[in-house]
Amino acid sequence: MSPDDETAGSSTDDEFVPGIGEFVPGVDEDYTPDDEDPADGDYLAGGPGFGGPGFGGPGFGGPGFGGPGFGGADEEAAERPVVAVVGRPNVGKSTLVNRILGSRLAVVEDTPGVTRDRVAYDANWRGRLFTLVDTGGWEPAEEKTGSLAARIAGQARIAANTADAVLFVVDATVGATDADDAVADVLRRSGVPVVVAANKVDNAATELTASALWSLGLGEPYPVSALHGRASGDLLDAILDALPEAPPQPRRQPSGPRRVALIGRPNVGKSSLLNKLAGEQRVLVDTEAGTTRDPVDELIELGGKTWRFVDTAGIRRRFRESQGADYYAALRTAGALEVAEVAVVLVDASQPLTEQDLRIVSMVIEAGRALVIAFNKWDMVDEERQHYLTREIDRQLYNARWAPRVNISATTGRHVDRLVPAIETALAGWETRVPTGRLNAWLTSLIAATPPPVRGGRQPKVLFATQAGIRPPHVVLFTTGFLEAAYRRFVERKLREEFGFEGSPLKVSMRLREKRARGNSTRTRNKALARGDDPREPPAALCWPGGTTPRNPPDALRARAVVLRRHTGRSPGTRPGSLGR
Repeated sequence: MSPDDETAGSSTDDEFVPGIGEFVPGVDEDYTPDDEDPADGDYLAGGPGFGGPGFGGPGFGGPGFGGPGFGGADEEAAERPVVAVVGRPNVGKSTLVNRILGSRLAVVEDTPGVTRDRVAYDANWRGRLFTLVDTGGWEPAEEKTGSLAARIAGQARIAANTADAVLFVVDATVGATDADDAVADVLRRSGVPVVVAANKVDNAATELTASALWSLGLGEPYPVSALHGRASGDLLDAILDALPEAPPQPRRQPSGPRRVALIGRPNVGKSSLLNKLAGEQRVLVDTEAGTTRDPVDELIELGGKTWRFVDTAGIRRRFRESQGADYYAALRTAGALEVAEVAVVLVDASQPLTEQDLRIVSMVIEAGRALVIAFNKWDMVDEERQHYLTREIDRQLYNARWAPRVNISATTGRHVDRLVPAIETALAGWETRVPTGRLNAWLTSLIAATPPPVRGGRQPKVLFATQAGIRPPHVVLFTTGFLEAAYRRFVERKLREEFGFEGSPLKVSMRLREKRARGNSTRTRNKALARGDDPREPPAALCWPGGTTPRNPPDALRARAVVLRRHTGRSPGTRPGSLGR
């Protein structure tokens, strides 16, 4: 069998290997959403096609899909990138795995065929966590025999197709064999990033033998010695470069007191508020702006709970143009906001809202933190100013109308006790999760009353929705077309009216499932062949008299009008029996 016959599903006589050649929506070349109806439940949350027995069941992430730590209950490990170690038998794959792990976890013996299943391990290099999958020897020529070697090769193929990157191990002392060429041909067509490890290069004298592996067509071979560890660091650097970018680390449930960051412009009373809450002069307070430089943490008992309040330096208008201590103080403030769970933005109520106040609120929203707005120095505001200030707040803080507001005075302690209920409300909204069934039931009624606007002559459909995460809440809409930003804001506003999310940013994103042309689907081509038509030729109704093919859609419309007028005597858009123009 030639290497060109190695592609998954290329022949109906091939032995079926789970995960290879299966129908994958959105990935398979012959797939088209026209062949599926959202009403049949496949696209609906909780249906058999999404979240049901076929998606997330025992075959995906459960027993049988890798070894310990590969899927299953460990959600953090499931988010790590996967590196599959493949190669023909007895080239040193398990020895290299042990070298990368730094311990003898994989069984190693100087005989081929020791490793049979694909076994996953947790690996770490330069602080980047990833899953390393050790596989058995891959000999493509044995895959059709039905023997034990064929099943081992099938497991290796599955690992290669489900990995984010492949580490292809080759014996440099032997060179590229026919089996290596066959595996390389499969890997080239898979589209997965591949790193070639030229193993058993134990000294500089044998390093030149690795250059012959350029013939595999998979890029630069990295000469290593799994037994002695020679150049293994360079190989791991190449593996990290081949992996996709690391996603942002999920915020873990805090084990200690909840962290509250006091944010605001310079001299708005952040340090005074911390001193009032702590009941002592914990930090320096001065009329001169910029007194606080480093973030100061303090454990404070309020409302029967222990909170960790963090006083930060004031954020100036153009901190990037600052120099010295002011610049680094602004950087530390940004770092304190990053590790906080809720931000209390202090605003000087005795002065009009400034652009910097609005910018700080937007910074907290972009950081995805719960938000409470505290209007300090309220004792210095008269009744007339309070009336106009309320209208000014509603007009300028349009992007944070959902944030709880507290009117306080850090100097006198007025209404400081209202700060804790507002923080608890913001944290509750920050951690709110809506069940998928309830979310889709509400979304169905919303779309029925207010459907998405037409875009480009077509009205997009919202198939279903799901909440992808919390802290902050993130709702994903699966649609057939692009939704305008105004409609997404409308959905966000209705979500807040129905489910709350008070005090928390709410992200509403969409995932498009564009429909392809029906003429490109497998079902349409099969029907055309059954009629004896050539699906590559245009239908007669789209041809000019004489059989010429129109080159663009306007020509196609005119051609259709010519055929319609010739056979029916009427123009497009007219009723039967009426006269055309």
